[in-house]
Amino acid sequence: MTRLRATGADGAALEAAVGPLLEALGALPGFRGGDFGRAADDPTLWALVTRWDGVGSYRRALSAAAVKIAGAPVWVHALDEPGVYVTE
Repeated sequence: MTRLRATGADGAALEAAVGPLLEALGALPGFRGGDFGRAADDPTLWALVTRWDGVGSYRRALSAAAVKIAGAPVWVHALDEPGVYVTE
C-alpha cells in the first residue's frame, strides 16, 4: 500500500499516471491486482494498493525497467512510510 499526496493539477497528473503503472505491474509474475482511490475526508490524499503472490514478487517487480519508468510520476507523490504489509 502506498499513500500519496497531490493537489490540483498534480492530482490530475497522478490519476493519469496510475493506469500505466498498473499496466506495467500487471505484466509481471506474481501480480494479483491493484486499486487506486482518493480519501473521502481529504481530497489531497490518495492510496495505491497492489496485491502480490508474495513480497519477493513485489520487490522483483519494482526493479523492472518498465515499472521504474511508469512508476516515477506516481512515486514522486508517495508519503515516506512503510508500504509493504504481509497478510499471512
